[in-house]
Amino acid sequence: MTDKPVSVVLVHGGFVDGSGWQGVHDILLHDGYEVIVVQNPTISLADDVVVTRRAIAAAKHPVVLVGHSYGGVVITEAGNDPKVSSLAYIAAFAPDAGESVDSLIANPPPGAPVPPILPPQDGFLKLDSSKFAASCAADVDPALAQFMADSQVPWGVEALAGKVTSPAWKSKPSHYLVATDDHMIPPPAQRQMAQRAGAQVVETGGSHAVYVSKPRAVAELIEQAALAAVELT
Repeated sequence: MTDKPVSVVLVHGGFVDGSGWQGVHDILLHDGYEVIVVQNPTISLADDVVVTRRAIAAAKHPVVLVGHSYGGVVITEAGNDPKVSSLAYIAAFAPDAGESVDSLIANPPPGAPVPPILPPQDGFLKLDSSKFAASCAADVDPALAQFMADSQVPWGVEALAGKVTSPAWKSKPSHYLVATDDHMIPPPAQRQMAQRAGAQVVETGGSHAVYVSKPRAVAELIEQAALAAVELT
């Protein structure tokens, strides 16, 4: 497989680590892309942006920067790096200037599912493990969904409050995959953020963990972003 002139940097969301990207990683690697999986501590947005920029700096080629869930906030801030050619949001937050996860989830529409977030402990959040699969990973293999629940990474309250300063989607082309069965970020909210960002949108049936359950669909959207980035150069 010929090496593609684009690198892909994958940024995970809250409550998880980068290992959930394995299926997407393997497809992209097979298709000739350099792939870097970021392992963010998810303690603060500022720290996660620093770690993500370190991964961007290590890439061999111009970067398609990909974020899932809270990872969308990270790429919106880190994506201003001049090495980033385009952004890809996977069922992700795409904040505007001054927005954070906290502000984006503050006023859910009537009838929207409420994520089973437990009260903070020592400044960190976790999801109720008994409700993790139903809310996050309903279409993931049950054994894997249980492992994801049991191996949660506590998500820092400070990270949720981290505000974007200058949204990269205002200056970089964006793509957005809407997961139509998402019970964490309602699909209408995903569509609204994607439209605001001027993103090219693809919709697929899938839970919030669509990057785990439907790696092929996610990889296809990333490759579309990569092809578009090449055409712009």
